[in-house]
Amino acid sequence: MGNDGGSIPKRAELVKEAARNPTTSEIKETQKEQQAHLWTTCPLSHKPLTRPIVSDSGGNLYNKDAIIQYLLPEETSTINKEDCEKLLGGRVKSLKDVVEVNFTIDESAKFNDGGERYKCPITGKQLGPAVKAVYIVPCGHAFSYEAVKEMKTKECLQCAIPYETENVIPILTIAEDDAASLKNRIEKLMASGLTHSLRKASGSKKRKGGEKGGKSSETSAANLQAAVSESPNSRVTSTTPDSSAAARPTNAIKNTATANLTAKVMKEEENKAKRRRIAGENENLKSLFTKSDGTLARKDIDFMNRGFSIPASGKR
Repeated sequence: MGNDGGSIPKRAELVKEAARNPTTSEIKETQKEQQAHLWTTCPLSHKPLTRPIVSDSGGNLYNKDAIIQYLLPEETSTINKEDCEKLLGGRVKSLKDVVEVNFTIDESAKFNDGGERYKCPITGKQLGPAVKAVYIVPCGHAFSYEAVKEMKTKECLQCAIPYETENVIPILTIAEDDAASLKNRIEKLMASGLTHSLRKASGSKKRKGGEKGGKSSETSAANLQAAVSESPNSRVTSTTPDSSAAARPTNAIKNTATANLTAKVMKEEENKAKRRRIAGENENLKSLFTKSDGTLARKDIDFMNRGFSIPASGKR
């Protein structure tokens, strides 16, 4: 109970300040630090945010390869899906539920770790915790909220694609009003059979000529697997007709950039598995385990020299 001098400290010496609620300035400072972290780090992979960057219906930012890892089957994914599901809250079920955000890079400023900084192409202000930023669905171009509000136009300021006011998505918002409006928006889209990217949701019924089509689509995981199995090098056109072309499945990802990124992720996983196999063939590791017949891999080892081998020249 005593300290190094044998004395017993009193409560007044240990408790310097009484417990109190944080002040408004302290709360804002904490929120600002959290916002700065989310602007630079992907919450799924805990890696720096690098292009391509996508956003869900809540305005959160993720690395696109992390979303692909989450959508892949559990046996091939390298991220903890349970933690990701809690973080995503059911907002992402396929690539249709995210929109790729097209940021304008600020060439004059970078983060200390070399990461990219983004700016509004209209006002020139840096987008981040200090400036409210938005992006437009479906094109994904990002601006400061001030620029979109002052221009008072229903077309994107960069690509001239028309959009509705409700499709201006705040990025990493902390305002309760924005969060409520985003929730109402996605609920209306789901009731209409649409996703966050304004595309048809998987499994929704299609009507053509007054007839209801009950044709269900493949799952996103199957699409990802098909895109991986079909490498970009194999998509070479030929002048000779191919009789098997009609029988090939067409459920692969049509976006070439997404397919290439998926193939890159799967290739990295194959390399990791290969390194694990090579490590399993190491003689030093084999010496730690018994063979199938119950005998040790080496008979001249004990608990003192287990894990490494003694050169033949060093034995007496």
